[in-house]
Amino acid sequence: MEINMIKLATLFSGIGAIEQTLKKMGIKYKIIFACDNGEREVYISDYDMSLIDKFKSNKEKQVLINKYYSNLKKINFMEKSYKANYDINDNNFYQDVRFLNGEEYQNRVDLLVGGSPCQSFSVNGKQGGFDDTRGTLFYEYARIIKETQPKCFIFENVKGMLTHHKGKTWNTIKNTFNELNYNIYIRTNSKGEETPILNAYEFGIPQNRPRIYVVGIRNDLNLKDKFIFPKPIKLCNKVSDYLDKEVDPKYYLGKKGFEFVTTHPSRAQVGCDIMRCQKANQQFNWNGDFIFEPIAKVQRNEKILKKAFVGEFKGEIGVIRKFTPRECLRLMGFLDDFQIVVDDTMMYRQAGNSIVVNVLEKLMEELMRVGVFND
Repeated sequence: MEINMIKLATLFSGIGAIEQTLKKMGIKYKIIFACDNGEREVYISDYDMSLIDKFKSNKEKQVLINKYYSNLKKINFMEKSYKANYDINDNNFYQDVRFLNGEEYQNRVDLLVGGSPCQSFSVNGKQGGFDDTRGTLFYEYARIIKETQPKCFIFENVKGMLTHHKGKTWNTIKNTFNELNYNIYIRTNSKGEETPILNAYEFGIPQNRPRIYVVGIRNDLNLKDKFIFPKPIKLCNKVSDYLDKEVDPKYYLGKKGFEFVTTHPSRAQVGCDIMRCQKANQQFNWNGDFIFEPIAKVQRNEKILKKAFVGEFKGEIGVIRKFTPRECLRLMGFLDDFQIVVDDTMMYRQAGNSIVVNVLEKLMEELMRVGVFND
């Protein structure tokens, strides 16, 4: 079904996984707002918080909040990457979700996407709920849903949330969502048991990246029980399908790195068809996944041989290199026209913190099938 334009909002926006999803699917969208502090932390006193709260409009609040963040003298690299790739008005990009007034955007958002850091809650009641999440970033996520009233939302988070705080965090999150006047969808098995984790390799990306996904559809759309989580598909790709043929010599490992990654399987793996989960600290101190190349591939490249250590791996002579940031992005489902405007270390981090585009594609196909975005 053809959709005219999806009005999109994101929290903890990162480098725009849902934006990439809509682009790959050929769906027109307009960014209503985005928010990400770029992993910078700013302290705001209770007194200053009271001053900020006196301002009702987002525009007035932003003037003060931007001053606090500019005083950190740290660049918001997430914002830099986001704005280099997506069309958004500066006034609609927020540094701090705590000071975003969602009521200004009420009924202007079709789809809200994002996650939030996993935090323990002070659960006062027996079941927990909206009030028990106050003071946490998840509360802000739920608050923005309540204030903006999007047609639907997609919530993504790490699988550790299921057991975090002995399961209380997950129960509180579910109860909070259930208070928001939305039909809440969490994948279940044939026995009706919750199986909320979707993995990247189940949806066409050769990466073991298990993540929780929750979908909410506003009650008044009358689509209860129509949404069905996508079924896993056969994985036909390997990591090698995402690699560049030629790579800068700087990505090749010397003797110390070669020996480390081939002898520390708990921290590094080499030459696998399905990579382990990309993380924020991937490639730091030789953590994460690496690529083995037989000597025949590089033996005529003097620059690589000058940089790389030639050694033996699983009975074969060759060299080992890191993934490039572009390859890491591909293995998150990002298109090659995504502009890289930060250094390698930051790009590894940003890719590792993103959401797999292919999983979002399948969720979007289902949301479209049930008619969420129909006028």
